[in-house]
Amino acid sequence: MTTPRRDTYTPETLLAVAVSVFNERGYDGTSMEHLSRAAGISKSSIYHHVAGKEELLRRAVSRALDGLFAVLDEDGAKRGRAVAQVEYVTRRTVEVLMAELPYVTLLLRVRGNTRTERWALERRREFDQRVADLLKAAAADGDLRSDVDIRLATRLLFGMVNSLVEWYRPQAAGGYGSREVADTVVRLAFDGLRTDITY
Repeated sequence: MTTPRRDTYTPETLLAVAVSVFNERGYDGTSMEHLSRAAGISKSSIYHHVAGKEELLRRAVSRALDGLFAVLDEDGAKRGRAVAQVEYVTRRTVEVLMAELPYVTLLLRVRGNTRTERWALERRREFDQRVADLLKAAAADGDLRSDVDIRLATRLLFGMVNSLVEWYRPQAAGGYGSREVADTVVRLAFDGLRTDITY
């Protein structure tokens, strides 16, 4: 009979394991048994740290959301013309996504099946709305092209940024750094949207 491994997990390391399993199996497809096996500790040891898997989910998506909302409080997101603010927020959102890749990946995959997921979706919509408001303000200032539908541009911008979770892998992405990726996203998006870009 094997003795269980001594519980050396902290809430932070347990969270990292849980996020990895959630992203691999899906939140609904993950049981406490799956988490126990992945962590190499007993289920009772997990319950020593958290009330259950939904608490792990809330902690994980909170980490992603806190990183995103913190961007909106940075000086670059609040000063200057709206177009400069939205470019700044876009750049920093990419950087946060890349720094917190597993957590943002999980956030983008929640479907609203639990109270925590519904809360996360509502917070995501709030973040998206605040960025959309900046784009609208930039359009009202005359800094964005008038022949582009801002609602469509907003969806496409979010689509481009969020697609990073599907292909970006720190060790296998051709050596791309967060600054290079962020600069390229901003250039691709705003060179086509700004009125002061000439070709």
